[in-house]
Amino acid sequence: MYHSEGLPAVSVVICSYTEDRWDMLMAAVESVRAQTVPPQQTIVVVDYNVDLYKRLIFTVSDVVILENTGPKGLSGARNTGAAAATAGIVAFLDDDAEAAPDWLERLTALYDDHDVLAVGGRVVPMWETQRPAHFAEELDWIVGCSYRGLPKVAAEVRNVIGANMSFRSEVLDVVGGFNTALGRQNSLPLGCEETEICIRAVIGSPGGRVVYEPAALVHHFVPVQRGTLNYMLRRAWSEGISKAQVSKIVGHKRALGPERRYVRRVLPRAVARGILDQLRGKDPAGFRRAAAIIAVLAVTTCGYLRGRSLPAAPAGPAAGPHAPHTSWREIN
Repeated sequence: MYHSEGLPAVSVVICSYTEDRWDMLMAAVESVRAQTVPPQQTIVVVDYNVDLYKRLIFTVSDVVILENTGPKGLSGARNTGAAAATAGIVAFLDDDAEAAPDWLERLTALYDDHDVLAVGGRVVPMWETQRPAHFAEELDWIVGCSYRGLPKVAAEVRNVIGANMSFRSEVLDVVGGFNTALGRQNSLPLGCEETEICIRAVIGSPGGRVVYEPAALVHHFVPVQRGTLNYMLRRAWSEGISKAQVSKIVGHKRALGPERRYVRRVLPRAVARGILDQLRGKDPAGFRRAAAIIAVLAVTTCGYLRGRSLPAAPAGPAAGPHAPHTSWREIN
C-alpha cells in the first residue's frame, strides 16, 4: 500500500516497559501524530507491565495497544509490534524519543530503491541538563545516539540505530525478527540486536543494502545519570560483551568491520582533539574527555574478550515458513 505522495505506507512501533516514562511516551506518540506523512498505524507494545497497559488502554484511543507476547525484553516487544504491523514498512521509535515532523517522509523516500532493506536516521541526544564536559560526541553511541564519525549524508552502512530505524516488513518476516537472546531487558544495557538483524538481512538478500539517512531526525532523551563515567564504563563493558556475542553468530569480519575503522580513525582524532583543546586553552576539560575515550575503549575491549569466553547466544530466529536465507524478493 502507498500513500498519495507515492511513499510506502508505514506502521510505527513504540515499545515501553515502565510508567516512569509516561510523559516521554506521550511525547513520542504525539510526534508521530504530527508527521508530514502520517503512518498507516501506530502501535505501542508494553513489555510485561499490566498497569502501564491498562493506563494506555484507557488513555490513548488512536493507537494500537499490545502486550508483548514474546520473551521479556526489547527484542521480544519489537517482534510483537512487527507481527501486528499491516504496512509495507515498519518503523521503530524509542519511548523516550521524539521524531522530527518529516521523520517518516525522509525514511520512506529511500525505499524507492528496491535493494534497500532497512533505513535508519540520525539520533540526537536531548540531555536532561547539558552534555557533560568529559562526554565526547564520538561516544554518543553509549547513549543510543548518532556519534561523530557517521556519514553526514545518506550512505550505505552495516546497521541502523535502534531509536530511529525502519525495515521492509518482508525483511523482518524472512529473518524471523529480532534475536531475543540479545537486546535490552528492563534497564540492563545489553544490545547489538539491531546490528545482528541488519547483518542477517543482508546475508539473506545478496545485493540488499542498509542505509543511514541523517536527514531523518529523532531527538533522544538522555537522563543525567547516563552521562556519568560510571554509566559510560558499564555500557562500554556491555557493548563489548554484546559485540562478542554477535561476532559468534555472524563472524568477526561482519560484526567488527566498522568498529575497527572507528578505533583506527575516529577515536585517535578525538583523543588528539581533546589534548590539543586543553593545551591551547580552548577547553579545560580536554584532558578528561581524552581520558574518558581511552577508558571506554579499554573497557569495551575487555568486555569483548570476556564475551568471547562466554557461551554463544542462540542464532537469530528462523523465519517462519521461509528458509533463514531466503531473499525477501523471492516471496514478493
